[in-house]
Amino acid sequence: MGERRIGLVATIAIAVVVLVSVSIALLVFDARTTGADALRTGGLAAGSVVALYALWLNDRRRRVEERRQELDAQRQELDRERYALEQQRQALEDRRTAQDHVRAADERFARAVELLGNEADQVRVGALHALAGLARNNPDYTQTVLDVLCAYLRRPFDHPKWTVDPVPGKVPEELQRERTVRQTASKLVVSLLPTTDEVDPPRYDLDIAAASMDRFDLSGRVVGRLDAQACRFRHRTNLEGAVFHRKVDLHDATFLHPFQAGKAVFHDRLILTCAKSHAPVGFAHAEFHAEVNLQEARFAEHVSFEQAAFFASCDLRRASFDHGVDLRAKAPIPAIALHDTEVNTAVDNVLPDGWELEPLAAPNRARISHQQEEAHA
Repeated sequence: MGERRIGLVATIAIAVVVLVSVSIALLVFDARTTGADALRTGGLAAGSVVALYALWLNDRRRRVEERRQELDAQRQELDRERYALEQQRQALEDRRTAQDHVRAADERFARAVELLGNEADQVRVGALHALAGLARNNPDYTQTVLDVLCAYLRRPFDHPKWTVDPVPGKVPEELQRERTVRQTASKLVVSLLPTTDEVDPPRYDLDIAAASMDRFDLSGRVVGRLDAQACRFRHRTNLEGAVFHRKVDLHDATFLHPFQAGKAVFHDRLILTCAKSHAPVGFAHAEFHAEVNLQEARFAEHVSFEQAAFFASCDLRRASFDHGVDLRAKAPIPAIALHDTEVNTAVDNVLPDGWELEPLAAPNRARISHQQEEAHA
C-alpha cells in the first residue's frame, strides 16, 4: 500500500513538472503559441504521464492476479495430492486391519480345530461353537467351517442303540457324552445354512458320507449338495420344505426312524439306490426336477409320494415296498422304470390309474406294472 502511494505521488509530481516544462518550452521557443495553447499542450503531456502510470498499474495488477491464480492452482494440486496420499494411507490401513482380522480369524480357526481333538467333551463343544461363531462373523469361512463340522460327524461312532435291534443294557457314559457333542455339531451345521425365506441365499455343500446322524433336521433350509452315502440316520430325519440345488446322494443310507421330505424341492438328482428304511418315508408334495433313482431300495414301512411332482424320470427298478406305497403323484407322470418293483399285498397300496399289481409266487407279494413299463420292456 505504501509503495502504491509513493508511486502515485511521484506520478503527480512528474505530471506537474511535465506540465510546467512543456508550457514554458512552448512559450519560449514558439512565439506563435498563446498561453492557453501552451497550457493545454502541457496538460496533455501531463495526462500522458498519468495514463502511462495507469497502464503500468493495470499491468502490474494483471500480473499479480495471474500469480495468485497460479498459486491457487498449485495449492489445489497440492490438496489433491495430499488427498490422494491420505486415501492411499487409509487403504493401506484398511488392508493392514483386514490382514490382522484374517490372521486373527485364522488363528481362532486353527485353535478351534485343534481343540476338537481334546478328550474333554466340554472343550469339544466349546470348539464347535467357536467355529460356528467364526463362520457367522466371517461368511467366507462358512463352507470351510461346515466341512470341518461334517468331518467331525464322519468320525466313527458305534452306539449300541443305533442298530435295527438295539443292544440292551446301559450305554457307557463316554458314548453318551460323545453323542451330545455330535448333536451339537449337527445343530450347528443346520444353523449355518440359509433358510428358504432369504433372497438369493448362498448354497453350501454338506458331506456326511458314512456318518451317524441323530435327529438330522434340514427343514426349511437351502442346501447346495448333500453327500450322505452309507449314512445312518437315527430318530426322525426331517427334510420337509428344504431346497436342494445340487445332487442329493443317499446311496446305501439307513433310516432307523421316520424320514420326512414333504414339500422338499430337489433341483438335481436324488439318489436312494440300495437305501434301507425301517420306518415310514414321506415325499408328499415334494418336487423332483431331475432324475430320482430308488433302484434296489428297501422300505420296511409305508412310503408316500402323494401329490409329488416329477419333472424327470424315476427309477424304481428292483425296489421293495414291504408295508405299502402311495404313488399318486401329480399328473402328468413322466417315464418311471418299474422292473421287478415289489410290494406287499397284505397292506394297502395306492397306485395311479392304469397301474396294476401282478401277483408273484411268494405269499402276499406282487410286482407293479404299467403300460409304459410294459412297452419299454
